[in-house]
Amino acid sequence: MANSAQARKRARQAETHRQRNAAQRSHFRTALKKVLKAIGAGDREAATAAYQSAVPVIDRAANKGLIHCNKAARHKSRLNARLRAMAS
Repeated sequence: MANSAQARKRARQAETHRQRNAAQRSHFRTALKKVLKAIGAGDREAATAAYQSAVPVIDRAANKGLIHCNKAARHKSRLNARLRAMAS
């Protein structure tokens, strides 16, 4: 248990940040799953719409430091490659 006032405040802040990060991570993962589900179903229009809505979510996660910017780029690239593969 935190003894000093400073340690108590840091514990409060850590819990707030943990909950916020968990919510943002969940939103990020859900956006990815929606795109993958639409690709798996073979629905090109829904997959494209899901991808376009997922890109800002991925970028936001990277900008907030939730994930590394290279990981965000990798996810976007791989999703886009799967979308392009549906066309052919």
